[in-house]
Amino acid sequence: MPAPKFIDIDGKRFLWRALLQRRREQVAASRVEQPVLFEMKEDCRPIPERTAAGRYAEPSLFAFVK
Repeated sequence: MPAPKFIDIDGKRFLWRALLQRRREQVAASRVEQPVLFEMKEDCRPIPERTAAGRYAEPSLFAFVK
């Protein structure tokens, strides 16, 4: 069965190729690169302290007080 040349939407007849072309343009327009909201910084904390679970499991609040 060959692909249809036209499609009826709400009683209006559209060329199938034209609809595919419009969709390709929409997809291409949506791939525009967005600007960065903030600069990424390297996390310099010890590995266990990088997550909340790690900070809970190995608290280091008083580790440096002697």
